[in-house]
Amino acid sequence: MNNNREPALPPPQELHATLRRITERLATELALPSDTAPDWSELEWKLARGVAAIHGVSSLLAGALKWDGPPGWKLFLAAQRVQVAARHRRIEALLSQLDARSRDESLALLALKGAALHDLGLYRAGERPMADVDLLVQPRDTQRAEQVLESLGFSEQYANWKHQVFVPAVRTVHAEVGEHAQNYLKIELHQRIAEILPLRIADVTRNILPSRPHPGLNAYPSNAALITHLLIHAASAMAYRSLRLLHLHDIALVSSRMSASDWNELLAPGPDPGGLWWALPPLQLTARYYNTAVPKDVLAALTEHCQWTVRQVTRRQSLSDVSLSYPWIEAFPGIGWCRSVTEVIELIYSRIRPREEILRLRKLEVETQVPAAHSDWGSLSQGQRMLRWVLSKQTRAQTLHAVRTALTAPHA
Repeated sequence: MNNNREPALPPPQELHATLRRITERLATELALPSDTAPDWSELEWKLARGVAAIHGVSSLLAGALKWDGPPGWKLFLAAQRVQVAARHRRIEALLSQLDARSRDESLALLALKGAALHDLGLYRAGERPMADVDLLVQPRDTQRAEQVLESLGFSEQYANWKHQVFVPAVRTVHAEVGEHAQNYLKIELHQRIAEILPLRIADVTRNILPSRPHPGLNAYPSNAALITHLLIHAASAMAYRSLRLLHLHDIALVSSRMSASDWNELLAPGPDPGGLWWALPPLQLTARYYNTAVPKDVLAALTEHCQWTVRQVTRRQSLSDVSLSYPWIEAFPGIGWCRSVTEVIELIYSRIRPREEILRLRKLEVETQVPAAHSDWGSLSQGQRMLRWVLSKQTRAQTLHAVRTALTAPHA
């Protein structure tokens, strides 16, 4: 195939069905590997690379599958494992520098998500990709944290309500399917751990911060704290259909090491009257694929906190429904997670008349994200977007970018 030409894509409905079929098979294979390779066409095997990349599991599949598939597929997975291992070495070096510099400055930082999972030994180098380094800092120490990052050659690229993003001066990007070791590293600095679900902010920072942090990089104070962060992150991703299979795999691994006291800590009543209403959907979905990972009594306990409408929407969903394997742009994303009629009305209004902050973030996404930059959707006015929603179903830039990259990649 000539890589300079735009690849011929299947019709949207056919593409949706194919992505769904591939996603569900790969999810099943990662959780419970079978002995027989899928009977896929050449196109499906090419798209499978894009699906594996979307879900961040190419390197995991390289070590989990019992079958090889066609030569190009096997080589792709093996190459991804090499890339992820090489990138992990770069991240380990950066984390070591962060630890040393923050100790020098008597600054406490919490290394989040992927870094913590590797530190616990749940993953080995080359298994789990890490796009960036996430750090949590107490608000009073933010300025000192910024100075530490700047001393390591990182400067703030942008900030939003959730975090600050720091990038190096030289930002190399390899636009290939999957992971590439030399893509630039970025650091996301958080002052809190919170998500908007879908309009109200759910903040779990107090559940995650160590009570007595020490200078340098800190670990989560408990398994319950770690899984709380994984669950709220996955819940937000589910609500906006950006969940990855990697998220479910993370949750399943941490669940497998949770003791009864860990689960009791997670379920303990907190100051938020709404409780952990958002924790049921991601745990329920994890249990669908990893059926022994989550105790049934935990799911039953969480059911009491989850709004009936949210339970009804999410209990029928599969991974392919709540991820980038779902290729359609929604007019009102997250509406199924609204917990009242008032929230529904507010969400609809916020989509019709988006706030300036939302418009700013859209523009920023076009400037900083390759898929958005290659799509005309990000540059459309709100009126143009609404017109397109009315006239036809619109496809997501991130999904199409992954698909096109997979179809134009060299194949053995």
